[in-house]
Amino acid sequence: MPKITVETTSDVHVEAARVQQQVKDYLGLRTSDLMFEFSILDGKAKLDLITINPRHNQSFLFHSETGADKVDALKKMLDYVQNYKEKENSYTIQWTTKSNSELHTSYFRAGNILEALEKLYYARDRNTITVFSVVLNPIS
Repeated sequence: MPKITVETTSDVHVEAARVQQQVKDYLGLRTSDLMFEFSILDGKAKLDLITINPRHNQSFLFHSETGADKVDALKKMLDYVQNYKEKENSYTIQWTTKSNSELHTSYFRAGNILEALEKLYYARDRNTITVFSVVLNPIS
């Protein structure tokens, strides 16, 4: 009689952890500088990959992906991080917060200027940040 194997919930968690580690390794970021935020959107798993800049202690959206489940969204994110530099433009944004007048410079990959600004404003009140410039960087 053939042996029947059943995928358990822990296997899904192990696979999710493995793919998360691959994303971290590929980006070369420390665990403390990267967050995987999952939610459910229209019955699908939505993954927001968030980076945290230790210099000015601010978080930004790196990229969002939607998948059939958590592992599917993670695999799509891994594919994105392995190919995003060839597909998206590089932008430099100079900005300050209302509570701190120090000028900060952040870099984003996005399809256009509006997407770059959305990544800057992710999960925060737009009135707390003043943007001084957005520059499309030359293609290298």
